[in-house]
Amino acid sequence: MASSVTPTPLLKDELDIVIPTIRNLDFLEMWRPFFQPYHLIIVQDGDPSKVIKVPEGFDYELYNRNDINKILGPKSSCISFKDSACRCFGYMVSKKKYIFTIDDDCFVAKDPSGNDINALEQHIKNLLSPSTPFFFNTLYDPYREGADFVRGYPFSLCEGVPTAVSHGLWLNIPDYDAPTQLVKPRERNTRFVDAVLTIPKGTLFPMCGMNLAFDRELIGPAMYFGLMGDGQPIGRYDDMWAGWCMKVICDHLGLGVKTGLPYIWHSKASNPFVNLKKEYKGIYWQEELIPFFQGATLPKECTTAQSCYKELSKQVKAKLGKVDDYFNKLADAMLTWIEAWDELNPSTQLPDGK
Repeated sequence: MASSVTPTPLLKDELDIVIPTIRNLDFLEMWRPFFQPYHLIIVQDGDPSKVIKVPEGFDYELYNRNDINKILGPKSSCISFKDSACRCFGYMVSKKKYIFTIDDDCFVAKDPSGNDINALEQHIKNLLSPSTPFFFNTLYDPYREGADFVRGYPFSLCEGVPTAVSHGLWLNIPDYDAPTQLVKPRERNTRFVDAVLTIPKGTLFPMCGMNLAFDRELIGPAMYFGLMGDGQPIGRYDDMWAGWCMKVICDHLGLGVKTGLPYIWHSKASNPFVNLKKEYKGIYWQEELIPFFQGATLPKECTTAQSCYKELSKQVKAKLGKVDDYFNKLADAMLTWIEAWDELNPSTQLPDGK
């Protein structure tokens, strides 16, 4: 496909790549042509005394649990341990406008022509072009080359709204829950769908954190990945929780969320029995969580991601606390997260964000 006339800005001074890990980052070799110009924030989970090796030539900072405790003090209780939810600490310490986060078992995918896909470049394209959450365009993203708004699309909505989140997909191992993994252990995703869609206002979706980019200034404070893993009754719902909170807040603030391209190659399936143990409460609880988020409304006085998130935490406590006491703890952690965010990012407390 011919490249568009204006090349996509690299944003190399405006974007951090956040990677949660417990192992050496050999996977970065494959990403070197695409990631090397960028600053990496590596959040080391598990044993802080373990040395994580990063290939030479990358500009990075690495934080382990000791660093998190030192930087946040008592507020470090809001950052999960022994779960990839710890990645959100990287969002908090970043000083850049954009974040791209990727898991260490995600490799470079190929498009149907056999070319390597520069996932980061596509995320940047998604974030820098508007979204259309209020009226669905049947040619999908109207701002892509070769597409436009179709007949019958209201001209008053053609300007679109700022895009806060770009949610990418995966070839090979699909992001299934444990029961589906158990029923379809050999299923692989080979379907490359060349499309980017804006998720309509009022529609929730399952956000996967392994190939995700967002505008930190617009929505960063809402991208909290919750209390998961060690000492918690649930795991593997960190990105789901963040996605539900984020979408309610984006809908309220008039921001857009896109899903579709880019694809990465997800290289290995996690153990479905271990996953079931982590997920089973979530599978049960989500039947009450989803209606809660579908019905959540925020007052018009909430004009920043922070104020929206604080209000949402109150509603979590009031309405989900009775589902399980875990949600009372989670609601408190949501407030702690915002306090810690504001301490590390004092300027983002100003209500006059873009």
